[in-house]
Amino acid sequence: MKVFITGGTGNIGQYVSLAAAEKGHDVVVLSRTPEKYPGLSRLAAEKYSGNISIVRGELTEYELINEYIQDCDAVIHIALGWGNEPFSMSMEDTVPTINLLEMSEKAGVEKFIYTSSTAAMGHSRHNMDESLILQPINLYGATKAASEAYVLAFKEYCAENPTDDNRVTMKRNVIRPGYTFSNPPYANGPSQPDKRFRSITDAVVKNQPIQLIKHDGTQFLSSGQIAELYIALLESELNEEVFLALSSEFTSWQRIAEIALEEYPESKSTIELLDKNYGPEPMLYNVGKMKTTFGLEFKGEEEIRAHVKWNLEESLR
Repeated sequence: MKVFITGGTGNIGQYVSLAAAEKGHDVVVLSRTPEKYPGLSRLAAEKYSGNISIVRGELTEYELINEYIQDCDAVIHIALGWGNEPFSMSMEDTVPTINLLEMSEKAGVEKFIYTSSTAAMGHSRHNMDESLILQPINLYGATKAASEAYVLAFKEYCAENPTDDNRVTMKRNVIRPGYTFSNPPYANGPSQPDKRFRSITDAVVKNQPIQLIKHDGTQFLSSGQIAELYIALLESELNEEVFLALSSEFTSWQRIAEIALEEYPESKSTIELLDKNYGPEPMLYNVGKMKTTFGLEFKGEEEIRAHVKWNLEESLR
């Protein structure tokens, strides 16, 4: 397949782009700043016979995007637009998603995968799964929930006399990542923007106290792992499905700090826990649908340890 990927040089997107190329797909990556990541182009040329091409562009450059998706079989939308107010959030993220969705269908694209977020679901509740009613609690979550609704509801064009010609044939699916982290897969590649891993390893190498919240953590998933879900969904014939993308295991930030101390045993740092009344039993996302559908179940600690080691190397520079 020929696959157009927005955000293909980002934290998640770089791994999805490489995984798709590894499977033999031709990949076209839309990136705002491709010059920041020359390593991806070099890796593509050296390892994947040049079947990853990078296009400079913004999500709002609709004519440019429309040109490149005309001969694509699939679109994977990972890029995020951002704003600080309701109107700017909708114009920078939801509206571009809707435009990309409509352009893709009109271009004859067969498959469309939208990257949402667990933020669309809102407050943590016990045994949260894909059937949960979305109750976002911030603009980011609201933006993702709104875009999901458009993706899944785009079944036909509005018409006074609905016919088969009005119906949408493009398969549309949604992936909802939680906390996703990554080591750069090539020199100077991006990692996740959250700095908490680095804050822990900086404290460890400087022999400073590591200050964390007691029982705080999540079901961490690496970008390499989540890429497996994207490829499985891309190569399936599913339609109008939503998949949560998280590890099946909960890991606390305390445990991550303990791993950092294990990997750097000369440190004199201690862990200080602030009690904010988080319960010892976490409210977990139920990721059974991934396993039932694709046989995918991810554990967190091995990948987390590798990410801690990478951050320790960076902290020691």
